[in-house]
Amino acid sequence: MNTYERPITLAILAMGGQGGGVLADWVVSMAEAQGWVAQSTSVPGVAQRTGATIYYVEMLKPRDGRSPVLSLMPTPGDVDIVLAAEFMEAGRSMLRGLVTPDRTTLIASTHRSYAVGEKEVPGDGIGDPKVVVAAAGIAAKHTIAFDMQKLAEKNGSVISSALFGALAGAKVLPFEREAFEAAVRAGGKGVEASLRAFGAAHDRAQTGQTETVERRVDNTANMPPLSVGQRQLDALLTRLHGKLPEAIRPMAYAGLSKVVDWQDTRYGDEYLDRLEALHLLDQEAGGAAHGFAFTDTAAKYLANAMTYDDVVRVADLKTRASRFERVRKEVGARDEQLVYTTEYMHPRMEEVVGTMPKGMGLWLQGNKRLYDGLDRFVNKGRRVRTGTVFWFMGLYMLSALKPMRRGMLRHGVEMEHIAHWLDIAKGQLPSNYALAVQVLATRRLVKGYSDTHSRGEAKFDRVLSAVPLLADRADGGEWLARLVQAALADEEGKSLEGALGTVRSLGN
Repeated sequence: MNTYERPITLAILAMGGQGGGVLADWVVSMAEAQGWVAQSTSVPGVAQRTGATIYYVEMLKPRDGRSPVLSLMPTPGDVDIVLAAEFMEAGRSMLRGLVTPDRTTLIASTHRSYAVGEKEVPGDGIGDPKVVVAAAGIAAKHTIAFDMQKLAEKNGSVISSALFGALAGAKVLPFEREAFEAAVRAGGKGVEASLRAFGAAHDRAQTGQTETVERRVDNTANMPPLSVGQRQLDALLTRLHGKLPEAIRPMAYAGLSKVVDWQDTRYGDEYLDRLEALHLLDQEAGGAAHGFAFTDTAAKYLANAMTYDDVVRVADLKTRASRFERVRKEVGARDEQLVYTTEYMHPRMEEVVGTMPKGMGLWLQGNKRLYDGLDRFVNKGRRVRTGTVFWFMGLYMLSALKPMRRGMLRHGVEMEHIAHWLDIAKGQLPSNYALAVQVLATRRLVKGYSDTHSRGEAKFDRVLSAVPLLADRADGGEWLARLVQAALADEEGKSLEGALGTVRSLGN
């Protein structure tokens, strides 16, 4: 690959907690132990907003007793090896010009850590990894890609060990495997686990097989069990199996599980009450011929609507032991290390009033001077360290309000909104089945918390305003689906306004 008249250049793209700095140190120490001159630099990114940190390594064998002058930054078109600790970072490396077909070996993990840009999209903003696969086939001289995160976790290590093993297995550096392993041992921390992950990745890379990459994991709902050994839950499962057709049960089970986790088994009964009533209407409207699509869609979106994000829910999720365990796992914390999580919270007076008893909340909303005065105190950003006793207990006490949720103002508002939405869907079911199904699916616009929820709800109401205009059209369901896509296209709602204008013109 290299006659060593010029430096070997290597770029590592890694996010926080993935050990990119450790990996760069291993490469440098290995090269130096073999008599080469090596240096590393780093250019930090901002997590997944602008991309990962780029660690850049150059190495060259000294000649005639003179040390070479090495570059501090990677130059597009002049990088020999790129290691990407996340698959979309491999795509970013190609966009930056770091990967070229005449020179670059691309070594990438195929797992995904979703970027902020993907998460903030109202609809499905997940990038397609197959585009990266196709681009790598053109942009890179050689590509090695498999799930190194999964392999590292299986061996009790972090992804940097697997990347280092894949680098050794790729045979793109003029060093033997023993030199790589010596660099890991010299690190002195977690050596055995690191070497296990290293060895597994080394052997996997030598097969030369690139792993098949899918856009997302299979999220097919599972068929519900007949029993879980708990009386109240088993009663719900008996209802589900006895009242709903088999094809609907997986989605209904997923919805039921979500509803019970959000509140309690009594709330699960309420969910099944609504779903069974909708299924009876579906049967009367000839839903069997449509595979009971109306009931199946209701099973999903009714559960989502009934489990809205409120202050109690947010506090509950942030104080769960499983969340602290997940954070520790994501940052790779060892047992003896302390991890503190800092949350950014920006509550509004709407959220505070929503947790009050309905009568009190309505009274406060009607007292504008008092409401605005309290809002000036409440409506500000706060950084909350949930690992401290003070803030953890504060959030834990909020989560303990769950049994009182049904009497809160927010719950009453949400239930009225759900009833109105279902009434619109039921009104279309006898005459326009496809439109009724799409009315249920418009609920995907309402999600999130605080301002995000308010914006989604406003778009949801605007989309539903077009239902009367589409009621007599055979393609009304298709048009309503287009309106939903337009609503998801931009935050300002410009696309939706244009689409609504088109719908209004259909009757002219």
